[in-house]
Amino acid sequence: MDIATSPAPQPSLPAWSAQEFEAQLRDKGAAYHIHHPFNVRMNAGGCTPDELRCWVANRFYYQICIPRKDAAILANMPDRAHRRLWVERILDHDGQGDHQGGNAGGIEAWTRLGQAVGIEREDLWSLRRVAPAVRFACDAYVNFAARAPWQEAVCSSLTEMFAPQIHKDRLATWPGHYPWIEAEGLHYFRSRIPLASRDVEHGLRVTLEHFTTRAAQQRALDILQFKLDVLWSMLDAIEKACHEL
Repeated sequence: MDIATSPAPQPSLPAWSAQEFEAQLRDKGAAYHIHHPFNVRMNAGGCTPDELRCWVANRFYYQICIPRKDAAILANMPDRAHRRLWVERILDHDGQGDHQGGNAGGIEAWTRLGQAVGIEREDLWSLRRVAPAVRFACDAYVNFAARAPWQEAVCSSLTEMFAPQIHKDRLATWPGHYPWIEAEGLHYFRSRIPLASRDVEHGLRVTLEHFTTRAAQQRALDILQFKLDVLWSMLDAIEKACHEL
C-alpha cells in the first residue's frame, strides 16, 4: 500500500482510571469457567462418580503446574519485595515437609480429594488419566508465564478474582449431591478461599500500577482472556474425556 493512501493514524484513547480498569478486569468474570456447562452440571449433582474422578484426575495436572508457573514468574521478578510475596504461592501448593504434615500444601490437598472420590494416590500421580488437550492447555500457560514479562504473567493470574465463588459453590452443593465423598476430601476448596483473596490483592496491585495506558490496559484484558480460555478449554477437554468413559 502506498503511504499516501494509508489510513490516517487513529488518535490514542485515554487510559481508564484505576477504578474503571479494575471494573473492566472484573467484568471478565463473565467468561470464567464457573459458567461452563460441565461445571454447572457438576455443581447441580449431574455427574456420575466416574465423571467426578475424570475431572479430579485431569485437574490434578493443572494443580501440579501451578507452582511451576509461579516459579517461572518468580525467576523473572527483579524486585525482592515482589519475590517475597510471590514465593508464598509456591509454598501454598507444594507445601512444606512431607505429605503427613499440617502444612502439606494444595497439591497434597488435591491428592486427598482424589482419594476421597476413589482414585489411589499412585494412580493420580501417574498422570495416566490426563487428556492430551488438558496437558497442552496447562503447558501453554506455564510457557507463557516463563516467557512473558513478569507483570504480564502476574496479570494472567487474576482469574483468582473469580475463584472464591467457584470453591464456595462446591462446598455448598457437593455434600448434598455427592454424599459418598468424604468431607475431609473437600479441604482443598475450603483452603483456597482465603488464599485466593490474598493473592488477588498483590496481583491486582501489580496490574493496576503497570498497565497505565489504554493500549497497555487492553493488553492486560487480552492476557486475562487468554487465561480464561485456558481454563475453559481444559473443561472442554475434560467433558469430552468423560463422554468417552
